[in-house]
Amino acid sequence: MLETWGLTLALALMAPWLATDLLIPWVVRLAYRVGKVDTPDARKVHTLPIPRLGGLAIVAGFFLGLALVEWLVPGELFNLDGPIAGVLAGGALMFLVGFIDDLKPLDAKVKLLLQIVAASVAYALGVRITFMSNPVSGGLLFLPFWIPPVVTVFYMVGITNTINLIDGLDGLAGGVSLIAALTIATIAMQTNQPLVGIVAVALAGATIGFLRYNFNPAKIFMGDGGALFLGITLASASIVGLLKLVAAVAFALPLLILGVPILDTSFAILRRLWNRKPIFSPDRGHLHHRLLDAGLDQRRAVMVIYGLCLLLGGFALGLARVDGQVPVFVLGALCLAYGVWKTWFLQVREERRS
Repeated sequence: MLETWGLTLALALMAPWLATDLLIPWVVRLAYRVGKVDTPDARKVHTLPIPRLGGLAIVAGFFLGLALVEWLVPGELFNLDGPIAGVLAGGALMFLVGFIDDLKPLDAKVKLLLQIVAASVAYALGVRITFMSNPVSGGLLFLPFWIPPVVTVFYMVGITNTINLIDGLDGLAGGVSLIAALTIATIAMQTNQPLVGIVAVALAGATIGFLRYNFNPAKIFMGDGGALFLGITLASASIVGLLKLVAAVAFALPLLILGVPILDTSFAILRRLWNRKPIFSPDRGHLHHRLLDAGLDQRRAVMVIYGLCLLLGGFALGLARVDGQVPVFVLGALCLAYGVWKTWFLQVREERRS
C-alpha cells in the first residue's frame, strides 16, 4: 500500500506515461490497418501520410494509469467519486466524439452539439462553476441558478476547442497541454486539492508518453479524439481545482495557464468573422503558421510557443503564490531565446552564403 502523496504522484505520472508509450506502436499499426492517416494538403505542414489515432493511446494510458493508482492507494486518500467522476466521464465522452470524427468526419454543428452533451454530463456529475471570487471584497460571489450550467458548459467546450485548433505542428498541442497540466497540478497540490493534482499529473504522464512519438518528426498524430480529450480534461480540472479557490485571482489562473491557445483561438474566430467565413473553417492564420512564415522550422516554432506557455504558467504560479514560478520563468525564457537565436543564426548563415 502506498501511504504518501509523493509516491502517489510518482505512480500517477509514471503509470500513464509507460502505458501510453507501450500502446503507441499498437495504435500506429491499427491506424494504418484501418486507413486512418492524415494526408498532406496546402494548409498542413507535414509532407507524408501520418496515422492520426494517437488519442486512443493517450486516453487508454491515462485511464489505465489512474486505475492502477486507485487500486494501490488507500481509498481514504484517493477516491474518484464526486466532481472527479465528472472530470473523467466528460473526458471519456469527449474523446468518443473526437474519435468518431477521426473515423468518419462529423458535420460541424453535430460535432458541437455532441461536445455540449459531453460537457453537460461533466456538469451534471459535479464539475460546476457556481461561484466566483469577488475581487473587490475578497469574498465569494454566488451565481444565479441559471448561470452555472451555461457558463460551465461554454467554458469547457471553449477550452476543448482551443486545444483542438492549436494542434497544427508536431508536438504542439501535446506540449501545451503538458505545461498546462503540470501547472494545474502544482497549484492544486499546494492549495490542498490532491485529487485534482493526481488527475492532472496522470494527464501529464500520458501526454509525455505520447510526445515521444509526436515530437518532430512525428510518427503519429493525436487526432481530434486526443485533442478534445486533453481540452475538456484540462478545462474540467481547472474548474474543480482552480476556479473554486477563495482568491481574487482564481478566475485568472486558468486563463493564464491556457492563455496561448485561448488567444490564438479568439483571434482565429475574430479573423474568420471579419472575413465572413465559418468560424470552424481552417486557415493558415494561427500563431504557429505565422511563426513558420517568419522563417522558423517546426521545432523552433514549437519551442517559442512552449516558452510563451511557460512564461504564462509562471505568472499563474506567482498569482497563486505557490513555489516554482522562478524556474518556470527561466525555462520559458530559454525556450524563447532558443527559437529567436536559431532563427537569427540561420538568417545570418544564409546571408553569408549569398
